[in-house]
Amino acid sequence: MNVKKTGLIFFPAFDWAISPSHPEREERLLYTQDQVFEEGLLDLDNVFEFKPGLASTEDINRIHICVPGAESVITESHLISAGGAITAAEKVLTKEVDNAFALVRPPGHHAMRVVHGARGFCNINIEAIMVEYIRHRYGHKRIAIVDTDCHHGDGSQDIFWHDPDTLYISIHQDGRTLYPGSGFPNEFGGPNALGYTINIPLPPNTSDKGFLFALDNLILPILDEFKPDLVINSAGQDNHYSDPITNMNFSANGYAILNERLSPDIAVLEGGYSIESALPYINVGIIMAMAGLDYSFVKEPDYNPREIEQSSQISRYIEEEVSQIYELWKNRHSQKAEMVKNAKYARRSRSIYYDTDGINEEQEETIRICDDCGGMLTIDSKASTGNRIFAVIVPGQSCSTCREKGEKAFESVETGRYDYVYFQDRDRDLFIVK
Repeated sequence: MNVKKTGLIFFPAFDWAISPSHPEREERLLYTQDQVFEEGLLDLDNVFEFKPGLASTEDINRIHICVPGAESVITESHLISAGGAITAAEKVLTKEVDNAFALVRPPGHHAMRVVHGARGFCNINIEAIMVEYIRHRYGHKRIAIVDTDCHHGDGSQDIFWHDPDTLYISIHQDGRTLYPGSGFPNEFGGPNALGYTINIPLPPNTSDKGFLFALDNLILPILDEFKPDLVINSAGQDNHYSDPITNMNFSANGYAILNERLSPDIAVLEGGYSIESALPYINVGIIMAMAGLDYSFVKEPDYNPREIEQSSQISRYIEEEVSQIYELWKNRHSQKAEMVKNAKYARRSRSIYYDTDGINEEQEETIRICDDCGGMLTIDSKASTGNRIFAVIVPGQSCSTCREKGEKAFESVETGRYDYVYFQDRDRDLFIVK
């Protein structure tokens, strides 16, 4: 194995929990910290611990439209969690370490572009904030996010739906059997980024064999073709066989193998709620794999591969699904031509439920069809809180036409119809509310 310098950033968020007994609470990381200390990982010459930084509201406003503003939907813990992810990126991009793992909470991958409240335990999307920070600070980059959380990362998918320079791959338990009920292969990206959203829904009781088959035969070949500048693992750990709220059979050793083969530049913790039985072992395995160290000894005390072995039927299902998704990827350009035809704009209407806060949102999104950039985007959103907003987003690497149309759309919107009107310009790092 190739030994690497690996950075660790811990933030258990002692002052933030949905409730004292909720699965998303600070104990999720305390047992991991204990295990890391017990194994002596921080005594190794190539493993370094860094303190998390503090994200700013400007960092949040580069990627989100928070209603009415970022301060209304976050706590300081959210700023530190996002700041921990940013710290991981900083340490990698300044070459202080070869890779880094942000073991932080609260998580973020269910937080969408527009934020009226919390959904899926998530208020803001910490990976997306980190990605936009990287581009703001270090220039535009092609970035791949591989989301290994058991739940489909519908928030990350929404944020990068129209971004041809961000490849978002989510491998998760089939949405017909688990929250949020999405993440199917036909969710393939918007018209300007068709094919750059890849969903791999796996059947319940999938074990190491199924995950690693999808990795080797679908995820890694697509990454080789996309050629990202950075690979990020949205490192959810609730695919573990002991997780209390999911139905999968992944092991700590399987997670370590996945990370060795994926070789992410940055990993950011997402879900995972088997606090004592899984997380300490999974995280140690991931750290050892990222650091290029022998992780073969990392096993749960109750690990029995025969008990969690997937059936031959599941294996056949995954092999067929992987083949079909890879065909979709290879044919993405012809599919785009069929989808777009002579259209100038594309629209989609959605109903979004914020399960954590009990908010309903009705949203209509309009994207300009563009061959030169991700396209100028407008969003009309009304929530059951009573807030109705309109947002205009000019993408990074925007073409002059999309920029001009975005600026005109913001200038001409009828403000009397909305409580708030937002203008987000990612190229010029502008965020305006009126």
